[in-house]
Amino acid sequence: MIKKHLIVSGFWGVFLLLTSCKTQQDSLLPPDNQTPTTYWKNIHEDSLAKNLNILASAEFEGRRTGELGQKRAANFIAEYYKRLGISHPRGTADYFQEIPASFMRNASMKLKDSENVWAYIEGTEKPDEILIISAHYDHLGILLDQIYFGADDNASGTVALMEIARIFKQIYNQGIKPKRSVLFLHVSGEEFGLFGSKYYVENPIFSLKNTIANLNIDMIGRRSKEYTKPDDYIFLVGSKKLSDDLHYLSEKANIESVNLSLDYKFDHENDPQQIYYRSDHYNFAKNNIPVIFYYNGTHEDYHLPTDTPDKIDFPLMKKRVQLIFETAWKLVNETERPKLNSKTN
Repeated sequence: MIKKHLIVSGFWGVFLLLTSCKTQQDSLLPPDNQTPTTYWKNIHEDSLAKNLNILASAEFEGRRTGELGQKRAANFIAEYYKRLGISHPRGTADYFQEIPASFMRNASMKLKDSENVWAYIEGTEKPDEILIISAHYDHLGILLDQIYFGADDNASGTVALMEIARIFKQIYNQGIKPKRSVLFLHVSGEEFGLFGSKYYVENPIFSLKNTIANLNIDMIGRRSKEYTKPDDYIFLVGSKKLSDDLHYLSEKANIESVNLSLDYKFDHENDPQQIYYRSDHYNFAKNNIPVIFYYNGTHEDYHLPTDTPDKIDFPLMKKRVQLIFETAWKLVNETERPKLNSKTN
């Protein structure tokens, strides 16, 4: 996740202050039109661990934007999708969206050319409506001869996205296909100014008007002292800022899957960290696309060389990925896309 000092604040305020809660009763939520499914149970802890240990290894040199380690990571992700038989988006030549260095000239340090990585599964009934699930795969690289491994930030989100794509493809091959299309978008340049997501929304392969939502995954592999209870949790950021429909669908997905504690503390308009503005979902929200940012909070290894794979809580991470998958599955199969709140239309 990008450091606070890189963000220029702005944007509209929070419409509603939400407190930490675990929803316990279906009656509190509006009904949806889907029979509950259990595809989310196919998310595997072993798959998450295997890929994370690779991406956050010394071979990838901390994955700094434009450097050799980031290029290796981009190729690793693209090869993963090739092996699964998940194609790049229609109308594109390959798995890479090139980002010129000139686009990132306002970064906190000079960056070289980089690339987003994308993969795509087309929907059957409404293929032109797109859900984008995103995660940045870059990190800080090598500083003062030390590798900043970025296991939680954001190898955790990267491999979560890869695993979600794997399950989409697995059930697709069984004839269980999404009604809407899904773009799996791995963005670069996040740590230095949210550049990869900014480049995508300025150069989208699919119309932003047809993008129904963005689920953004950034740091989901650890626990944080910012959550003070002992139960399993995830911070959700932005879920109700633009669309009540998205918020209620997310709550329903949680009830029908892992039932984590969903904490909304970072939606507070006076949040001193201004977390809402600090990851890639923000560039989609600025374009009136409903968003959810999945986040575990900071910890003592945040943006340090000690953010390493051995500190990842894989059982908890698995539950978080299961929730994101179930939310995504509901979104692509609902009768109607999430409506924007009236104040944001």
